[in-house]
Amino acid sequence: MPKTLPEIFLNTVRSYVKPDLMKVKRNDVYSDISTSEFESAVRNLALGLKDLGHRPGAKLVILSENRPEWTITDLANLCLGGVTVPIYTTLTGDQVKYIIEDSDAEIVVVSNFYQYQKIAALRRDLPRVKHVVIFQPQAPAPDVLPLAAVQARGAALEAARPGLFEETARAVQPDDEASIIYTSGTTGVPKGVILTHANFVSNVLAVSGIIEFSAADTALSFLPLSHVLERMVSFTYLYKGCSIAYAENVETVAHNLLEIRPQVMVSVPRVFEKIYSRVMDQVLSSPGLKRKIFFWGIGAGKAAGEKKLAGKTAGPLLGLKLALARKLVFSKILDKTGGRVRFFVSGGAPLSKDIAEFFYAIGLTILEGYGLTETSPVLAVNTFDALRFGTVGRVLPGVEIRIAPDGEISAKGPNIMKGYYKKPDETRDVFEDGWLKTGDIGFLDADGFLTITDRKKDLIVTAGGKNIAPQPIENILKTNPYITNAVVIGARRRYVTALIVPNFEKIEEYAKFFKISYRDRADLIRNEQIVNFIRSEIERATPNLASYERIKKIALLDREFDIAQGEITPTLKVKRNIIESRYQEMIEDLYKDDAY
Repeated sequence: MPKTLPEIFLNTVRSYVKPDLMKVKRNDVYSDISTSEFESAVRNLALGLKDLGHRPGAKLVILSENRPEWTITDLANLCLGGVTVPIYTTLTGDQVKYIIEDSDAEIVVVSNFYQYQKIAALRRDLPRVKHVVIFQPQAPAPDVLPLAAVQARGAALEAARPGLFEETARAVQPDDEASIIYTSGTTGVPKGVILTHANFVSNVLAVSGIIEFSAADTALSFLPLSHVLERMVSFTYLYKGCSIAYAENVETVAHNLLEIRPQVMVSVPRVFEKIYSRVMDQVLSSPGLKRKIFFWGIGAGKAAGEKKLAGKTAGPLLGLKLALARKLVFSKILDKTGGRVRFFVSGGAPLSKDIAEFFYAIGLTILEGYGLTETSPVLAVNTFDALRFGTVGRVLPGVEIRIAPDGEISAKGPNIMKGYYKKPDETRDVFEDGWLKTGDIGFLDADGFLTITDRKKDLIVTAGGKNIAPQPIENILKTNPYITNAVVIGARRRYVTALIVPNFEKIEEYAKFFKISYRDRADLIRNEQIVNFIRSEIERATPNLASYERIKKIALLDREFDIAQGEITPTLKVKRNIIESRYQEMIEDLYKDDAY
């Protein structure tokens, strides 16, 4: 069993010799990268970095979109004993500067000229940075090294000193630091999470031991590699010999699914919410007969799914219904995923139970899991053998979970971080008796399945003393085709309200149909008919909420939340404190008449 990430790499290139270990879009066509090409690229880059003076423990920043070079650079650095510091490409210059400075990075690797410009604007303020490397073949400035030039140095060094790469890679120890990953900073300044080789490897082994990945699989990678989940899963793909195909970008995922036809993909819930919303919108606007056939098919799929989850087989009649539903209904949806998906993995935020059950009914299994950057990241996950919708599955082998009296989840195990970089006080605060306090609220059921109800800091306590978890309510609202995003408000208030980001494409269609004139979006969302319509959609979507959870008033926003403005994280999680501060006046207007 491997104990370090370099050992995973060495095992992969020895055990999984294939012509298409990776796939990348070049000149509008996907081309293959063989195991041999991948191995040479990593070896040469590692030794090239060594020739530049990079040493064990030194920090290297990667500022790049998903692509093979990202993984190659990461593994080359790790095989040298270096520490990788990933940065989201969506971050602003000031945010990039903070991470580079705080991490003490000495080498910065960028993907292209656009990302290089961020570094060029900061270069004078980054005296610790010794080298800037770019993936492009041409350097944009004399002091920037093309990746190929660094690899050429490495090839020359290997020719002069055969065996140096293996010697260096095998010198890396399990407790050595592998990465510093900066948290999204939903509540303040980002903190650098220190993860060791042992942390990552323990998660790779645990996950691959309970979820079947194989060398016959191709995975589509689109969740940013800067995100700890996509990164750990990529290590798992390599460990099991899966081929990794890189999506061009988030906007092209739907098209890339058809091109690659993957068996596996990891995503955040927002993608599944959008697919579900789009499907339901098409269904509800279809003729009556088509709607009836669709819901009949979903009913058959859910009935068969319930039997399967209970360990039973569908009878002849239900089996016939299911076969017909697949042909008439499900195949059209499944074809849009490429038609070969064995399962999706969902993480990063809670997934609506209704959405998970819907996909399962049509034959797409979503394995929802849970974890944090601080836990490398997976703490619990659903599997084919233990699947329960509405939960995040059972706790990983080797990991322990305990629930505090107030419902907070704490964790202990080999995947728990070393601490926060240069932040001893914050590190001390997050641990209690050796247990990591997650900040999440949840519970374990009698069968050991973990359910997350909300973030501890996000729980709303109304003026009447009622505790409300906003995320489940928001997840329900986001499944509505007319709503893109929602933030539930109500702390220390007499009733609950919500800020709503409409699906502008849909409400503009609605306005056109009902001949509602407007000058711009700001004017449209002030229209009483539009506000009443969205309110009615919310009431239709939330009949099962307790009376104190029901949304009494809403305010529509004229734009979507923006990463650049700090309103959402790169993984699309809302920064509530920022939103509530930015829209404070609008929120106060919702409570002007507090005699509701």
